[in-house]
Amino acid sequence: MDATEWIEAFIRGLMCLLGILGNNWLCLRSLPGPKSSLRTNEVLFINLAVSNLITNYLVDLPDTMADFVGHWFLGEAYCCVVQFCSDLSETSSVFSTLFISVFWYQKLVGSLKRGGAPVQLDSLRLVACLLVGSWIVAVVFSVPQLFFVRMESGNESHDDCIEIFPSQTARQTYEPLYLTFANALPIAGIAFASIQIVITLLRNQTRIQGLTSDHHKGTANSLPNNGPSVVHSSISSPLYQVDIGDNIVRAPADLKRSSQPPAKPSPGSGTQVRAAKSVVAVATVFVVCWVTHLLLMMASNIHTSSLVLELASYIGSSYTCIIPYIFLYGVKKLSCSCRG
Repeated sequence: MDATEWIEAFIRGLMCLLGILGNNWLCLRSLPGPKSSLRTNEVLFINLAVSNLITNYLVDLPDTMADFVGHWFLGEAYCCVVQFCSDLSETSSVFSTLFISVFWYQKLVGSLKRGGAPVQLDSLRLVACLLVGSWIVAVVFSVPQLFFVRMESGNESHDDCIEIFPSQTARQTYEPLYLTFANALPIAGIAFASIQIVITLLRNQTRIQGLTSDHHKGTANSLPNNGPSVVHSSISSPLYQVDIGDNIVRAPADLKRSSQPPAKPSPGSGTQVRAAKSVVAVATVFVVCWVTHLLLMMASNIHTSSLVLELASYIGSSYTCIIPYIFLYGVKKLSCSCRG
């Protein structure tokens, strides 16, 4: 192996290690404690971690070993397994990210506008049905990889795993369907949910600033004239809670702008906002990675290139090794202190 190949192998190995550590940690930290029940967000995080670990253990790790050896050495049978697991994991991970984005958008709206009222995805039965359906779709799109993958000798007689469809018609039928239903539509859903989260946060921030400004005016008008006074004010809750000096008060009813004022935010609304922001960060990374991945795969359909396929593989791996840490930070579980 030359220096370039060693660098590529080292980068892939590092990404594989980070992915294994991060997704295992996300899975373990999402397990409910002995005194708590399983919740929707924990189910979604566990499903996402398991989906990514399939890629980490069964795809990235063998690819890393093959990079260090210099050629594919696990045989044609496992070559098919790698391609099957790759598509299975990618599709399940994409749908998991979609469900997480929609769930946290619903929770954010429920916390800030409806006082923490239950949302549709709080139902474990509904979430279980959605996840089962996503795994079925993932399996359906992945099964052809067990039959369409072959080994081919590349440069310097090195064996590589490549897709060989029985006919051009089969390729033109399978790949547009896969890219549309397992990639493009979920990506569009994730982008839409993330945009709605950002809009909700911005509107809420504007409301907070308006309430604070009105309260400043009201306080200034009510100050006695016998001497100057300093009022320190800040927002300590996503909606109407205002901190004045050492006292916490609620903004009066006449400061609420709408004719039908929203309910008082739930105590955990700050946590919902933090988690929603982490979802936006994940969605940004996701859209960048997977749109690039999608474009590269479309380019490879037009002109098959081992370099393009290798680059697409690196981009997919980068997503699985980054997002668990963002989610762990967003739900305040990045530390090692485990609480029941």
